[in-house]
Amino acid sequence: MSALLPGFEYRPVDVDGVIVNCALAGSGPPVLMLHGYPQNHLMWRDVAPGLAEDHTVVLADLRGYGDSGKPEPEAAGQAYCHRSMA
Repeated sequence: MSALLPGFEYRPVDVDGVIVNCALAGSGPPVLMLHGYPQNHLMWRDVAPGLAEDHTVVLADLRGYGDSGKPEPEAAGQAYCHRSMA
C-alpha cells in the first residue's frame, strides 16, 4: 500500500481474524486515534503529524471502514457491535 500520510508506516494487524489497517509514526508515549462514522484514519491527517513529533501515534481504520476488513454480519449481529469494534 502506498503511504497516504507521509512519514507514517502502514501495517495490517490481525484482530480476532479481522485485518485492521493501521498507520504508525513517531516515538514516545502512545496515542491511539480512532475515527467516527463515516470517516477513516485520514480524518486525523492534519493533527497526527504534529503529535508524532513526541508521541507514538497509531491511526486505525475500524473494522468495516477504510482498508480494514469487512466481516460479514453474523446472525446475532456481533461482527459490528461496540464490544467487537473496540
